[in-house]
Amino acid sequence: MNFTADQLSAVLFIDIETVPCAPLFSQISPGLQEHWLHKARYIKNANAESATDEELFSERAGIYSEFAKIVCIGLGCLVKKEKEWNLLLKSIHGDDEFALLNSFNDAVKKFADNHRNFRFCGHNIKEFDIPFICRRMMINGIPLPPYLDLGGKRPWEVSHIDTLEQWKFGDHKHFTSLGLLAEIFGIPSPKDDIDGSMVADVYWKEQNLERIAKYCSQDVATAAKVLLSMSNYRNIIPEMEIINTQTPPSPEGAS
Repeated sequence: MNFTADQLSAVLFIDIETVPCAPLFSQISPGLQEHWLHKARYIKNANAESATDEELFSERAGIYSEFAKIVCIGLGCLVKKEKEWNLLLKSIHGDDEFALLNSFNDAVKKFADNHRNFRFCGHNIKEFDIPFICRRMMINGIPLPPYLDLGGKRPWEVSHIDTLEQWKFGDHKHFTSLGLLAEIFGIPSPKDDIDGSMVADVYWKEQNLERIAKYCSQDVATAAKVLLSMSNYRNIIPEMEIINTQTPPSPEGAS
């Protein structure tokens, strides 16, 4: 993958963190409980799971948009100043998903106004992050903006960059994690104290959104470095300055 400097500057890196919509299975509506029991039966049959339906909800519901919510969206963009590149990171996080999604829309619109042909980039975003955001917007009654209104489009008509898809080169037999790509490209792994499997507990039990936001921003930075490593800009990674801005959304500002 070869990019011009202008094309690289028009890439908006993205990552989301999701959690079950309630801390316990018993706290969701009776209708959702019934549907989760069907989902849990499928999960058990497909993965030979021995966990109870309630345990599976706490462990797995966060990856299904119908039973989950988004608590953090990390964004990043590359900015060239003279001969130097900076990676700007922004974390949008909060308990109010409606406010969070509206803040995300505002941030993307500002970026799109400056980069008409912008593209999202992230790891497995075409199968997870972007569909998840679209579904949660619909559930929250938020109209899909043009850059997310992908209904009816063929896969090759969606120009967003997925580092997982790029690495497959048409081979769909295996899933390669972002961490593994970072390792083989020699990208230092941030020594953080959580991983994706711990996000739900950090949110519901510790109530520590800042910890989740930090983890999410690190994944955005790693995705950016992986894309640079796959392209003709690998040489800018060592000197690249990373600037992180934490900006939780304001419910009063949502509309």
